[in-house]
Amino acid sequence: MRIDTSTEPGHPDRPNEDFLAVALPAGNSGGSLVLLDGVTPPRDDVGCVHSVTWYVAALGGTMIELSVSRPDLALADCLAIAIERTAELHRHTCDLSHRLTPQATAVAVRWNADTVDHLVLSDSVLLLEGADGVVRPVLDDRLDRLRALGPITNAQRNAEGGFFTAAADPGVTGRAVTGSSPRGDVRALAALTDGATRLVDGFGDDDWAGTFALLRKQGPEELIRRVRAAESADPDGARFPRWKTHDDATAVLAELG
Repeated sequence: MRIDTSTEPGHPDRPNEDFLAVALPAGNSGGSLVLLDGVTPPRDDVGCVHSVTWYVAALGGTMIELSVSRPDLALADCLAIAIERTAELHRHTCDLSHRLTPQATAVAVRWNADTVDHLVLSDSVLLLEGADGVVRPVLDDRLDRLRALGPITNAQRNAEGGFFTAAADPGVTGRAVTGSSPRGDVRALAALTDGATRLVDGFGDDDWAGTFALLRKQGPEELIRRVRAAESADPDGARFPRWKTHDDATAVLAELG
């Protein structure tokens, strides 16, 4: 099995709000992967004394532990418990009902000898490569559909008709895109935060199959380098309008064999 990863903050003076963990349990033919992208709030007043990095570390650490220790639980249930446990850590000091309370997008994958289970919530991306070499993206496209209609507002965050992230309500996991594939049907997989997907869903310079091929041949570090080059060539967002010139970018490739 091959696991190849790379991550880079969007700005050297700001902490990286992405989280990645891969677990390969001893004596087990399977493994688990959790990728979170912390959502940077547009302002500081979010009703919480904790940072986004604190939140993703707490949520991600609990999620990866549950995905390994509780194979009887579906990934959505693991995420729901992780959200609830993280909320309990700061429920008495923070306003968790605030629309901008710390939150994250999520990708989770768990595989064993028989199956590959997956979960995607919000705009991080999972790519599954089949035994035939075909690359299938698993996407939660709510944000893309909303963007096609106009500017996104905070009122659409974790609201009916809007888009959903892992924040303080464990019920949000019912909105995640989930599924399961026979292990023999998945040769490899890749997970990317939206900062690492910009060549496809921002600049339109690549497609998912091309991105997967790049990850395999030259690695996640090269993918992020190319994203940064495209961003630097468009610093004012004339070609690709965006809130951040550079975003935290994380990519992982797992060859399951």
